[in-house]
Amino acid sequence: MRSAALALALLAAAGRAAGAADAPPPVDLAPSLVQMTLGLALVVALIYAVMWLLRRAQPGGRQGSLLKVVSSVSVGQRERIVVVECADQWLVVGVASGGLATLHRMDKGELPKAAPAPSFARLLDAARGGKPK
Repeated sequence: MRSAALALALLAAAGRAAGAADAPPPVDLAPSLVQMTLGLALVVALIYAVMWLLRRAQPGGRQGSLLKVVSSVSVGQRERIVVVECADQWLVVGVASGGLATLHRMDKGELPKAAPAPSFARLLDAARGGKPK
């Protein structure tokens, strides 16, 4: 019985010694963490730089530009009517997915003021046939 216990103890010690020799050395994560952090900072800085360039390159966003959008209104899902100022003229342009079309040319001036929209209460009274207030 003693010889079996001794053999078992020797086997366990030999297994621990073999396991310790085969174990990989500890990994140092600091260089990988630094590289990942610097890479992330570079990507974020690149995103900010591209957004800044796009904001600076927008048409009509610069002072001294020859064209200026005076007014715009959507008339459909992908269609707009735009009033563009060019020198001393205003161009009324139709913008669609198929292209642009000049609808009207006029001298530069003031846009007419839009008529105030009637209140909902007046519209409801008119629909009911009552007298407007």
